Amino acid sequence: MTLGWRRTIHGALVTVILHLLHVVSAAGQGRPAQDTQMSDTVFKNVQVLKGIPVDEFMDTMGMFASALGYDCTSCHSPEVLQNRAAFAVTTPQIQRARGMIGMMNTLNRTYFGGAQRVSCFTCHRGHYRPEIVPNLALQYGETRDDPNAMVLLPNRQASADQILDKYFSALGGTERLATLTSFVAQGTYSGFNTGGVDVPVEIFARAPDQHTMIIRTREGDSVKTYDGRNGWVAEGWRPVPLMALTGGNLEGARLDALTAFPAGIKDAFSRWQVGATLIDDRPVKILQGTSAGLPVNFYFDESGLLVRTLRWNRTAVGTVPTQIDYADYRDVAGVKMPFKTVVTWTDGQNTITLSEVRPNVAIDAARFSRPTPFQKK
Repeated sequence: MTLGWRRTIHGALVTVILHLLHVVSAAGQGRPAQDTQMSDTVFKNVQVLKGIPVDEFMDTMGMFASALGYDCTSCHSPEVLQNRAAFAVTTPQIQRARGMIGMMNTLNRTYFGGAQRVSCFTCHRGHYRPEIVPNLALQYGETRDDPNAMVLLPNRQASADQILDKYFSALGGTERLATLTSFVAQGTYSGFNTGGVDVPVEIFARAPDQHTMIIRTREGDSVKTYDGRNGWVAEGWRPVPLMALTGGNLEGARLDALTAFPAGIKDAFSRWQVGATLIDDRPVKILQGTSAGLPVNFYFDESGLLVRTLRWNRTAVGTVPTQIDYADYRDVAGVKMPFKTVVTWTDGQNTITLSEVRPNVAIDAARFSRPTPFQKK
Protein backbone atom coordinates (compact mmCIF):
# COMPACT_ATOMS: atom_id res chain seq x y z
CA MET A 1 0.00 0.00 0.00
CA THR A 2 1.74 3.15 -1.17
CA LEU A 3 1.55 6.72 0.03
CA GLY A 4 0.05 7.67 -3.32
CA TRP A 5 -2.76 5.16 -2.84
CA ARG A 6 -3.53 6.61 0.59
CA ARG A 7 -3.67 10.16 -0.78
CA THR A 8 -5.93 9.04 -3.63
CA ILE A 9 -8.42 7.12 -1.53
CA HIS A 10 -8.68 9.71 1.22
CA GLY A 11 -9.12 12.53 -1.28
CA ALA A 12 -11.83 10.59 -3.08
CA LEU A 13 -13.54 9.66 0.15
CA VAL A 14 -13.84 13.33 1.09
CA THR A 15 -15.75 14.11 -2.11
CA VAL A 16 -17.62 10.86 -2.72
CA ILE A 17 -18.48 9.04 0.48
CA LEU A 18 -20.68 11.89 1.63
CA HIS A 19 -22.90 11.17 -1.37
CA LEU A 20 -22.83 7.39 -0.96
CA LEU A 21 -24.00 7.50 2.60
CA HIS A 22 -26.96 9.75 1.84
CA VAL A 23 -28.56 7.32 -0.60
CA VAL A 24 -31.68 5.96 1.09
CA SER A 25 -34.91 4.48 -0.13
CA ALA A 26 -38.35 5.76 0.77
CA ALA A 27 -38.82 2.72 3.00
CA GLY A 28 -35.63 3.53 4.93
CA GLN A 29 -36.70 7.11 5.52
CA GLY A 30 -40.00 5.97 6.93
CA ARG A 31 -38.68 3.53 9.53
CA PRO A 32 -38.96 4.59 13.18
CA ALA A 33 -35.58 5.89 14.32
CA GLN A 34 -35.48 3.60 17.36
CA ASP A 35 -35.62 0.49 15.16
CA THR A 36 -32.50 -1.21 13.89
CA GLN A 37 -32.54 -0.33 10.22
CA MET A 38 -31.67 -3.12 7.79
CA SER A 39 -29.61 -2.85 4.63
CA ASP A 40 -32.25 -3.93 2.12
CA THR A 41 -34.86 -1.50 3.46
CA VAL A 42 -32.52 1.50 3.48
CA PHE A 43 -30.53 0.94 0.28
CA LYS A 44 -31.80 0.13 -3.21
CA ASN A 45 -30.81 -2.90 -5.27
CA VAL A 46 -29.16 -4.85 -2.45
CA GLN A 47 -28.90 -8.42 -3.73
CA VAL A 48 -26.42 -10.24 -1.47
CA LEU A 49 -25.85 -8.24 1.72
CA LYS A 50 -29.48 -8.40 2.80
CA GLY A 51 -30.84 -8.51 6.33
CA ILE A 52 -27.88 -6.95 8.13
CA PRO A 53 -27.94 -3.72 10.17
CA VAL A 54 -27.10 -0.53 8.29
CA ASP A 55 -24.02 0.20 10.42
CA GLU A 56 -22.65 -3.26 9.62
CA PHE A 57 -23.46 -2.78 5.94
CA MET A 58 -21.40 0.41 5.90
CA ASP A 59 -18.54 -1.42 7.61
CA THR A 60 -18.56 -3.89 4.70
CA MET A 61 -17.98 -0.92 2.39
CA GLY A 62 -15.00 -0.06 4.57
CA MET A 63 -13.71 -3.61 4.19
CA PHE A 64 -13.91 -3.32 0.39
CA ALA A 65 -12.07 0.02 0.46
CA SER A 66 -9.30 -1.25 2.73
CA ALA A 67 -8.88 -4.69 1.16
CA LEU A 68 -8.78 -3.52 -2.46
CA GLY A 69 -7.41 0.03 -2.17
CA TYR A 70 -10.66 1.33 -3.60
CA ASP A 71 -12.92 4.31 -3.08
CA CYS A 72 -16.65 4.51 -3.81
CA THR A 73 -16.33 5.31 -7.53
CA SER A 74 -14.04 2.34 -8.11
CA CYS A 75 -17.09 0.08 -8.10
CA HIS A 76 -20.08 2.39 -8.58
CA SER A 77 -21.09 4.28 -11.68
CA PRO A 78 -19.23 7.58 -12.26
CA GLU A 79 -22.68 9.19 -12.36
CA VAL A 80 -22.84 9.02 -8.56
CA LEU A 81 -20.93 12.32 -8.40
CA GLN A 82 -23.97 14.09 -9.82
CA ASN A 83 -26.79 11.64 -9.15
CA ARG A 84 -27.04 9.80 -5.86
CA ALA A 85 -29.58 7.33 -7.23
CA ALA A 86 -26.82 5.97 -9.48
CA PHE A 87 -25.41 4.06 -6.51
CA ALA A 88 -28.19 1.54 -7.17
CA VAL A 89 -26.93 0.92 -10.73
CA THR A 90 -25.43 -2.55 -11.16
CA THR A 91 -21.96 -2.15 -12.67
CA PRO A 92 -19.62 -4.98 -13.75
CA GLN A 93 -17.56 -4.34 -10.61
CA ILE A 94 -20.62 -4.73 -8.39
CA GLN A 95 -21.55 -7.95 -10.17
CA ARG A 96 -17.99 -9.17 -9.61
CA ALA A 97 -18.16 -8.24 -5.94
CA ARG A 98 -21.37 -10.25 -5.52
CA GLY A 99 -19.63 -13.26 -7.04
CA MET A 100 -16.61 -12.78 -4.78
CA ILE A 101 -18.83 -12.72 -1.68
CA GLY A 102 -20.36 -16.00 -2.82
CA MET A 103 -16.92 -17.54 -3.34
CA MET A 104 -15.74 -16.35 0.08
CA ASN A 105 -18.85 -17.78 1.77
CA THR A 106 -18.39 -21.11 -0.03
CA LEU A 107 -14.76 -21.36 1.11
CA ASN A 108 -15.65 -20.59 4.71
CA ARG A 109 -18.59 -22.99 4.70
CA THR A 110 -16.75 -25.82 2.94
CA TYR A 111 -13.36 -25.70 4.64
CA PHE A 112 -13.89 -23.89 7.95
CA GLY A 113 -17.27 -25.05 9.16
CA GLY A 114 -18.84 -21.69 8.41
CA ALA A 115 -16.34 -19.75 10.54
CA GLN A 116 -15.19 -16.50 8.99
CA ARG A 117 -11.59 -17.48 8.24
CA VAL A 118 -11.36 -16.08 4.69
CA SER A 119 -12.18 -12.44 3.95
CA CYS A 120 -11.61 -9.96 1.12
CA PHE A 121 -8.32 -8.95 2.72
CA THR A 122 -7.03 -12.56 2.80
CA CYS A 123 -6.22 -12.43 -0.91
CA HIS A 124 -6.26 -8.76 -1.91
CA ARG A 125 -4.21 -7.22 0.92
CA GLY A 126 -4.65 -3.65 -0.27
CA HIS A 127 -4.54 -4.38 -4.03
CA TYR A 128 -7.42 -4.63 -6.50
CA ARG A 129 -5.82 -7.72 -8.08
CA PRO A 130 -4.38 -10.44 -5.78
CA GLU A 131 -0.72 -11.23 -6.34
CA ILE A 132 0.04 -14.81 -7.37
CA VAL A 133 3.86 -14.61 -7.55
CA PRO A 134 5.95 -14.74 -4.33
CA ASN A 135 7.63 -11.52 -3.25
CA LEU A 136 11.24 -12.22 -2.30
CA ALA A 137 11.49 -8.94 -0.41
CA LEU A 138 8.82 -10.21 1.92
CA GLN A 139 10.50 -13.58 2.25
CA TYR A 140 14.01 -12.30 3.00
CA GLY A 141 13.44 -8.75 4.15
CA GLU A 142 13.05 -7.50 7.69
CA THR A 143 9.88 -8.80 9.30
CA ARG A 144 7.91 -6.96 11.97
CA ASP A 145 5.03 -8.13 14.04
CA ASP A 146 1.75 -6.34 13.40
CA PRO A 147 1.03 -4.41 16.62
CA ASN A 148 -2.68 -4.57 15.77
CA ALA A 149 -2.87 -8.35 15.53
CA MET A 150 -5.89 -9.96 17.13
CA VAL A 151 -3.98 -13.09 18.19
CA LEU A 152 -1.38 -12.33 20.88
CA LEU A 153 1.86 -14.07 21.69
CA PRO A 154 1.37 -14.49 25.46
CA ASN A 155 3.78 -12.73 27.79
CA ARG A 156 4.10 -14.64 31.07
CA GLN A 157 6.29 -12.01 32.76
CA ALA A 158 3.44 -9.63 33.60
CA SER A 159 -0.15 -9.94 34.75
CA ALA A 160 -3.22 -7.93 33.83
CA ASP A 161 -3.50 -6.73 37.42
CA GLN A 162 0.07 -5.39 37.40
CA ILE A 163 -0.43 -3.49 34.14
CA LEU A 164 -3.78 -2.01 35.16
CA ASP A 165 -2.46 -1.03 38.59
CA LYS A 166 0.43 0.80 36.91
CA TYR A 167 -2.04 2.47 34.55
CA PHE A 168 -4.27 3.69 37.37
CA SER A 169 -1.21 4.95 39.25
CA ALA A 170 0.04 6.82 36.18
CA LEU A 171 -3.35 8.51 35.84
CA GLY A 172 -3.23 9.76 39.42
CA GLY A 173 -4.22 6.80 41.57
CA THR A 174 -7.50 4.98 42.21
CA GLU A 175 -8.62 7.47 44.87
CA ARG A 176 -8.29 10.38 42.46
CA LEU A 177 -10.01 8.42 39.70
CA ALA A 178 -12.95 7.75 42.01
CA THR A 179 -13.46 11.48 42.53
CA LEU A 180 -13.94 12.11 38.79
CA THR A 181 -17.65 11.51 38.21
CA SER A 182 -18.31 13.65 35.12
CA PHE A 183 -16.74 16.15 32.77
CA VAL A 184 -17.55 18.50 29.93
CA ALA A 185 -14.87 19.10 27.30
CA GLN A 186 -14.45 21.46 24.37
CA GLY A 187 -12.02 21.49 21.48
CA THR A 188 -11.80 20.82 17.76
CA TYR A 189 -12.63 17.90 15.49
CA SER A 190 -11.41 17.19 11.96
CA GLY A 191 -12.02 14.30 9.62
CA PHE A 192 -13.13 13.29 6.14
CA ASN A 193 -16.66 14.51 6.92
CA THR A 194 -15.30 18.02 7.53
CA GLY A 195 -12.92 17.96 4.57
CA GLY A 196 -10.04 17.95 7.05
CA VAL A 197 -11.11 21.33 8.46
CA ASP A 198 -11.18 21.85 12.24
CA VAL A 199 -14.68 22.42 13.62
CA PRO A 200 -15.85 22.84 17.24
CA VAL A 201 -16.59 19.75 19.31
CA GLU A 202 -18.16 19.25 22.74
CA ILE A 203 -18.01 16.10 24.86
CA PHE A 204 -20.28 15.28 27.78
CA ALA A 205 -19.35 12.28 29.92
CA ARG A 206 -20.74 10.84 33.15
CA ALA A 207 -19.44 7.86 35.11
CA PRO A 208 -19.45 5.00 34.73
CA ASP A 209 -20.35 4.72 31.04
CA GLN A 210 -22.36 7.55 29.50
CA HIS A 211 -20.85 9.60 26.70
CA THR A 212 -22.05 12.12 24.10
CA MET A 213 -20.01 13.97 21.48
CA ILE A 214 -21.44 16.88 19.48
CA ILE A 215 -19.58 18.00 16.34
CA ARG A 216 -20.59 21.48 15.16
CA THR A 217 -20.43 21.24 11.37
CA ARG A 218 -21.60 23.81 8.84
CA GLU A 219 -24.34 21.40 7.74
CA GLY A 220 -25.63 20.96 11.29
CA ASP A 221 -24.78 19.34 14.61
CA SER A 222 -23.53 15.74 14.41
CA VAL A 223 -24.23 13.76 17.59
CA LYS A 224 -22.85 10.44 18.87
CA THR A 225 -24.41 9.13 22.09
CA TYR A 226 -24.06 6.11 24.36
CA ASP A 227 -26.50 6.06 27.29
CA GLY A 228 -24.96 3.12 29.17
CA ARG A 229 -26.87 0.53 27.18
CA ASN A 230 -27.75 1.80 23.70
CA GLY A 231 -25.89 3.92 21.17
CA TRP A 232 -26.85 6.12 18.24
CA VAL A 233 -25.31 8.48 15.71
CA ALA A 234 -27.15 11.41 14.11
CA GLU A 235 -24.83 12.76 11.41
CA GLY A 236 -25.33 14.32 8.02
CA TRP A 237 -23.11 11.85 6.19
CA ARG A 238 -24.79 8.75 7.58
CA PRO A 239 -27.24 6.76 5.41
CA VAL A 240 -30.18 7.64 7.70
CA PRO A 241 -30.77 10.73 9.88
CA LEU A 242 -30.52 8.64 13.07
CA MET A 243 -28.71 5.32 13.06
CA ALA A 244 -28.79 2.84 15.92
CA LEU A 245 -25.47 1.13 16.67
CA THR A 246 -25.29 -2.65 16.75
CA GLY A 247 -22.76 -5.42 17.34
CA GLY A 248 -19.16 -4.32 17.50
CA ASN A 249 -20.10 -0.70 16.82
CA LEU A 250 -22.27 -0.66 19.95
CA GLU A 251 -19.45 -2.27 21.92
CA GLY A 252 -17.15 0.40 20.52
CA ALA A 253 -19.41 3.16 21.83
CA ARG A 254 -19.38 1.43 25.20
CA LEU A 255 -15.57 1.28 25.13
CA ASP A 256 -15.34 5.01 24.37
CA ALA A 257 -17.52 5.71 27.41
CA LEU A 258 -15.55 3.35 29.66
CA THR A 259 -12.14 4.76 28.76
CA ALA A 260 -13.33 8.20 29.87
CA PHE A 261 -13.62 6.73 33.40
CA PRO A 262 -11.03 3.93 33.26
CA ALA A 263 -11.49 2.57 36.77
CA GLY A 264 -14.31 0.41 35.37
CA ILE A 265 -12.27 -1.20 32.61
CA LYS A 266 -11.00 -4.10 34.72
CA ASP A 267 -14.45 -5.48 35.53
CA ALA A 268 -15.94 -4.69 32.13
CA PHE A 269 -13.87 -7.33 30.34
CA SER A 270 -12.94 -10.95 30.96
CA ARG A 271 -10.36 -13.52 29.83
CA TRP A 272 -7.51 -11.01 30.06
CA GLN A 273 -4.34 -11.86 28.13
CA VAL A 274 -0.98 -10.06 28.24
CA GLY A 275 1.28 -9.43 25.27
CA ALA A 276 3.98 -7.06 24.08
CA THR A 277 4.82 -5.28 20.83
CA LEU A 278 6.32 -2.11 19.36
CA ILE A 279 4.51 1.05 18.28
CA ASP A 280 6.74 3.50 16.40
CA ASP A 281 9.73 1.50 17.68
CA ARG A 282 8.67 2.03 21.29
CA PRO A 283 7.93 -1.00 23.49
CA VAL A 284 4.37 -1.29 24.73
CA LYS A 285 2.47 -3.83 26.78
CA ILE A 286 -0.82 -5.17 25.42
CA LEU A 287 -3.81 -6.20 27.46
CA GLN A 288 -6.51 -8.02 25.57
CA GLY A 289 -9.91 -8.40 27.17
CA THR A 290 -13.13 -9.89 25.83
CA SER A 291 -16.67 -8.56 25.98
CA ALA A 292 -19.71 -9.77 24.01
CA GLY A 293 -17.47 -12.28 22.24
CA LEU A 294 -15.24 -9.61 20.70
CA PRO A 295 -11.68 -8.88 21.89
CA VAL A 296 -10.33 -5.41 22.63
CA ASN A 297 -6.61 -4.57 22.78
CA PHE A 298 -5.30 -1.96 25.24
CA TYR A 299 -1.74 -0.69 24.66
CA PHE A 300 0.32 0.86 27.49
CA ASP A 301 3.68 2.61 27.16
CA GLU A 302 6.56 2.34 29.62
CA SER A 303 5.10 5.10 31.79
CA GLY A 304 1.95 3.03 32.22
CA LEU A 305 -0.32 5.35 30.22
CA LEU A 306 -2.80 4.08 27.63
CA VAL A 307 -1.59 5.01 24.14
CA ARG A 308 -3.93 2.96 21.96
CA THR A 309 -7.04 0.81 21.92
CA LEU A 310 -8.00 -1.51 19.10
CA ARG A 311 -11.42 -3.03 18.66
CA TRP A 312 -13.08 -5.06 15.93
CA ASN A 313 -16.48 -5.49 14.33
CA ARG A 314 -17.56 -8.56 12.42
CA THR A 315 -19.25 -7.97 9.08
CA ALA A 316 -20.65 -10.17 6.36
CA VAL A 317 -17.36 -9.95 4.44
CA GLY A 318 -14.81 -10.07 7.27
CA THR A 319 -13.72 -8.43 10.49
CA VAL A 320 -12.79 -4.74 10.41
CA PRO A 321 -10.64 -2.86 12.98
CA THR A 322 -10.97 0.53 14.65
CA GLN A 323 -7.81 2.01 16.15
CA ILE A 324 -7.85 4.87 18.67
CA ASP A 325 -4.58 6.57 19.66
CA TYR A 326 -4.26 8.76 22.78
CA ALA A 327 -1.67 11.47 23.41
CA ASP A 328 -0.98 14.78 25.14
CA TYR A 329 -1.99 13.73 28.66
CA ARG A 330 -2.70 16.68 30.96
CA ASP A 331 -3.73 17.03 34.58
CA VAL A 332 -7.46 17.61 35.23
CA ALA A 333 -8.37 17.78 38.92
CA GLY A 334 -5.48 15.45 39.76
CA VAL A 335 -6.32 12.95 36.99
CA LYS A 336 -4.35 12.71 33.76
CA MET A 337 -6.54 12.80 30.66
CA PRO A 338 -5.57 12.59 26.95
CA PHE A 339 -6.18 15.88 25.15
CA LYS A 340 -5.57 14.41 21.70
CA THR A 341 -7.38 11.41 20.25
CA VAL A 342 -7.00 10.02 16.71
CA VAL A 343 -9.59 7.52 15.48
CA THR A 344 -8.61 5.42 12.46
CA TRP A 345 -10.91 2.94 10.76
CA THR A 346 -11.49 1.53 7.29
CA ASP A 347 -13.62 4.51 6.21
CA GLY A 348 -11.38 7.36 7.37
CA GLN A 349 -9.52 9.08 10.19
CA ASN A 350 -10.72 11.65 12.73
CA THR A 351 -8.72 13.83 15.13
CA ILE A 352 -10.13 15.32 18.34
CA THR A 353 -8.02 17.94 20.11
CA LEU A 354 -9.30 19.24 23.43
CA SER A 355 -8.64 22.74 24.68
CA GLU A 356 -10.62 22.68 27.95
CA VAL A 357 -11.98 20.02 30.30
CA ARG A 358 -14.26 20.95 33.20
CA PRO A 359 -14.47 18.12 35.77
CA ASN A 360 -17.35 17.13 38.04
CA VAL A 361 -20.00 19.39 36.57
CA ALA A 362 -23.73 18.69 36.63
CA ILE A 363 -24.93 17.32 33.29
CA ASP A 364 -28.58 17.15 32.29
CA ALA A 365 -29.67 13.53 31.82
CA ALA A 366 -31.17 14.52 28.48
CA ARG A 367 -27.63 14.83 27.10
CA PHE A 368 -27.43 11.03 27.09
CA SER A 369 -30.85 10.26 25.64
CA ARG A 370 -31.55 9.17 22.07
CA PRO A 371 -30.53 12.09 19.81
CA THR A 372 -32.86 13.97 17.53
CA PRO A 373 -32.44 12.80 13.92
CA PHE A 374 -29.99 14.95 11.99
CA GLN A 375 -31.47 18.00 10.35
CA LYS A 376 -29.51 20.04 7.85
CA LYS A 377 -29.33 23.75 8.57
